[in-house]
Amino acid sequence: MFYSKKLKKIKQIKHCFFSRRKGFSQGIYKGLNCGRGSKDKKANIKKNLDYVAKKMDVGRGKLILMHQTHSNKVVEVKKNNYKKKIIADAMITKMKGFALGVLTADCVPIILYDVKNEIIGCIHAGWRGAFLGVIKNTIFKIRKINSGNKIYACIGPCIGKKSYEVDKDFYKMFLAKSRNNKIYFSNKNKMKKLFNLRKFVSDKLVKANIKIDQVDRDTFAEKGNFFSYRRSCKLKQKDYGRCISTVCMPKLN
Repeated sequence: MFYSKKLKKIKQIKHCFFSRRKGFSQGIYKGLNCGRGSKDKKANIKKNLDYVAKKMDVGRGKLILMHQTHSNKVVEVKKNNYKKKIIADAMITKMKGFALGVLTADCVPIILYDVKNEIIGCIHAGWRGAFLGVIKNTIFKIRKINSGNKIYACIGPCIGKKSYEVDKDFYKMFLAKSRNNKIYFSNKNKMKKLFNLRKFVSDKLVKANIKIDQVDRDTFAEKGNFFSYRRSCKLKQKDYGRCISTVCMPKLN
């Protein structure tokens, strides 16, 4: 389990970037696989999610997950929709006693907290979602609820720059959107580039005037700690697990 040092100091919230360690899954999913979309045994996934809910001090029905589609869609979780299927790549809420969760296996999990207005949020920021504006949309939605500016964010474990190989077409697509995106790439060889997803994401938060912290771990390189889509592809595995990152505002007794 990994934590933001800055968010850990804020008593009003509880958060965690869970590793794959612990858990009940076996085989290629060994450990704490929370990916309901994986081909892991459903009973094991349920046990893993129950474990996470317990660690976050919420009931299992109050650990809210999304059906993630690499979009830029943001949903505010309220009493009238938290039991429904949430199709989005970011969530925010003012509700206490509920934990928001994001699933990743190389993509960037981001946890947010608006101190003044007591709003928590989480973002699933893969390259596509970040490219399409999911971070900007989430910040806009938080500020639309209340125009407070004291928002903290932590960028969790994701694929590192040295591990993220992309082809020239990928590179050209980013440059077509903005020549400034060149700074996020370096040369691997004549055919491949290396993409710095973490910096691409963090710069968007900085631009939005968000105070950021980072848990700088490479999900691809750290097999014992994290699931990785790209590593599973390299190993020619048929599927892969997902790690979970969560945040909640505990309900005061």
